[in-house]
Amino acid sequence: MTTKTARGTASAMTRPQTSGWLAFAGTLAMVIGAFNIIDGLVGLFKDEYYLVGQNQILVFDYTTWGWIWLILGIVQVGVGAAILSGKMWARAVGVFFAVVVAIGHLGFLLAFPIWSVLTIALCVLLIYALTAPPAGAKAG
Repeated sequence: MTTKTARGTASAMTRPQTSGWLAFAGTLAMVIGAFNIIDGLVGLFKDEYYLVGQNQILVFDYTTWGWIWLILGIVQVGVGAAILSGKMWARAVGVFFAVVVAIGHLGFLLAFPIWSVLTIALCVLLIYALTAPPAGAKAG
């Protein structure tokens, strides 16, 4: 049985706010994670695909970057699922990994500029989607 208050029922007031932004952010985190998994698999199985001049980006070769992107992608898909389930920690972790991935793709601009710019733009959108909703909001 619910009790009436001045602003509505008590059960309606205790429900967390839902946010379309968080549902969007969770889905977007999973898409970026899938992109990074693709990057990782390409780096592992087709080294010459990203080859520009040398076999190194920053300090690692393409195989090492393949493993890095693969692991980051798997983690991001998991974080995206946690965002969709309403975990508050996942929002902070999602912002952190979006920043890490955006910085990482700066190193890939020469190797694959369109893919990197697209991923960086999606990371910026993800950061906004994770930081815009109210503090107590859940994906709805």
